[in-house]
Amino acid sequence: MPGKQITVKTLSSMRARGEKIVALTAYDYHTARLEALAGVHVILVGDSFQMAVFGEETTLGAEMDVLVAHTEAVKKGAPGSLVVGDMPFGSYQPSDELAVSNAVRFIAEAGADAVKLEGGNSSAVSRIRAITEAGIPVMAHIGLQPQSIRSEGSYRVVRADSRDKLIEQVKAVAEAGAFSVVLEMVEEELAAQVTEVSDIPTIGIGAGRKVDGQILVVNDMLGMNGDFNPKFLRKYADLHSIMKDAFERYASDVTSGGFPCEENVFRQRGGKS
Repeated sequence: MPGKQITVKTLSSMRARGEKIVALTAYDYHTARLEALAGVHVILVGDSFQMAVFGEETTLGAEMDVLVAHTEAVKKGAPGSLVVGDMPFGSYQPSDELAVSNAVRFIAEAGADAVKLEGGNSSAVSRIRAITEAGIPVMAHIGLQPQSIRSEGSYRVVRADSRDKLIEQVKAVAEAGAFSVVLEMVEEELAAQVTEVSDIPTIGIGAGRKVDGQILVVNDMLGMNGDFNPKFLRKYADLHSIMKDAFERYASDVTSGGFPCEENVFRQRGGKS
């Protein structure tokens, strides 16, 4: 739907019509602009930038100020897309009041359309309810939750033995007012069951085919990290090789004197230009 404003209601309508929701992360103006031109409906300015851009091993160090700045850039690049600011670790866990205050920053300072937060327990549900009551749309996130890596110990697929818990959580976040929910690293059959009972659209990452939409980290699907090859990922480009080759050719041209050449230099007026 390039050129058409995507809203929370758009996603609900798409689900009702059986249309898949296309979502990606973005962290800068130019990437967001290209995603919007390609018809990406939802752009998440994820705390995943802490790993994808800063090279950290977890998302835990992501900061509000940085995410707000990146979200502002993304919204400028994709004004018609549904841009979601990802609430980083520590920005909402302590209290409902802090959660609302930080969610407001994404809307007021960055121009985001919604925020996302992780968790389906009672605390997360309380935060979702408080933020939505403040008039801010919330995307929930259950299944594997990267911000819980310290308590979980590792990134593991959520399997059938978590069925009751996951179904309880998806119902709870929907009842609290979430407009959609990310299901991360969930067995396909389980994700299908959760989607069937869910009142809101489900967007999967590593959750199989039977969800309402898909999301990937943009750096991953563009193949910028040649060593990152999880089972759920499909790489639509090999930017690792393309960029490395470009850098090598540039370095070679500079060291050999091949760049700049005649067409790249400025001369005195009256001479060649």
